Amino acid sequence: MTQKTVWQPEYNADDFSVEDNVLLADSFYQFRRLDVIHKSFRGETVKIRRDLFCRPNAVAVLLYDATLDKIVLIEQFRIGALDHPRSPWLLELIAGIIEPGESIEEVARRESLEESGVEVNNLQHICKFTPSPGGAQEYIDLFCATIDSTKAGGIHGLAVEGEDIKVHVFSAEQAFGMLRTGEIDNAPAIIALQWLQLNKQNL
Repeated sequence: MTQKTVWQPEYNADDFSVEDNVLLADSFYQFRRLDVIHKSFRGETVKIRRDLFCRPNAVAVLLYDATLDKIVLIEQFRIGALDHPRSPWLLELIAGIIEPGESIEEVARRESLEESGVEVNNLQHICKFTPSPGGAQEYIDLFCATIDSTKAGGIHGLAVEGEDIKVHVFSAEQAFGMLRTGEIDNAPAIIALQWLQLNKQNL
């Protein structure tokens, strides 16, 4: 049965034009300045100048042991959380950038092994989302993977990439509790854990 579409955007890619696209910085990521003209809901046009932070698309994976009802999360230092009120070391999902020629499933399996030492079994795609469309160009494919949590633990990551990753195993109840208290406060982990709360009986 085909699900009925509730909403469609009024405009699409034919209804805007990029008048200028200037590269301001090019390092691990790119920073650009764009002049854009787009149609308005009043039937006119709007011209805007915006700065755009460009990141490669990524994959994030929630590791879940359905047999023991355990969740594996990783802890690592995050430069974007330097001013975090608690600490720039965050509890997160396994995640990584999609390399050229890689499928999103291949990224999920590769990163799970690199960052936690755990091989994934079944992969279930949760959603694809953009975390900050107001100023960043990036899409994240989010997965839930079933695993054997008894094999999880230790310190992982690629030294050549400066990764220093500590693996944690929590009960699902503990993880959901940290979601409620705000101890887990990054978007991929929040979305995945809320999805798991609704769907774990089906895994």
